Amino acid sequence: MQIESFVLGDLQTNCYLLWNEDSQNEGQQAVIIDPADDGDFLNEELLRRGLHLESIVLTHGHFDHCLGLLSLASAWQVPIMMHFDDQFLLQEASASALHWLGREVDPVPPATVDLAQLPNITLVGQTWEIIHTPGHTPGSICLLQREGKVLISGDTIFAHDSVGRTDFSYSSSQQLHHSLQKLDSLTSTGAYGQVFPGHGESFFR
Repeated sequence: MQIESFVLGDLQTNCYLLWNEDSQNEGQQAVIIDPADDGDFLNEELLRRGLHLESIVLTHGHFDHCLGLLSLASAWQVPIMMHFDDQFLLQEASASALHWLGREVDPVPPATVDLAQLPNITLVGQTWEIIHTPGHTPGSICLLQREGKVLISGDTIFAHDSVGRTDFSYSSSQQLHHSLQKLDSLTSTGAYGQVFPGHGESFFR
């Protein structure tokens, strides 16, 4: 499996493209995690590589991670997976973008698969564990692939021991503390090493 990151949008959000290593063959399956705000670019990238999008996963519902949804969902009609505790953030995404960026954006479609109901999912033939890590947002998740020792952390943790902000009305520093303890316990057992965060460079724990 290959993971490639694209830094997209005003807030420099990391979007991740996952696909099989033998993806030279036309029609290989691919997954996009956090499409940021440039679905058109991602559509072009999928077509250029001869990849077929099988699903979209959101680590949480903040607007800078999901504004590219409409373009992708319209082109591919695939499941949009997210912990539904963040569904309200998708509903507010356009208004949030107008507030923070000062411009109007496309509406954001709702997620269609609730990751709160699933202990794991299969992405491009690999099993990924769903780890609920509330704090930054109520529905924040991390995705753990034990075989490759990879964690996609969204905005829960970043490089240099930085963590997601908790000064929003719906955030909780106490919940984030518990989420970080959960991730620390996984680190101590060697469940993962490399971390791909929602912003900034990847790093090792």
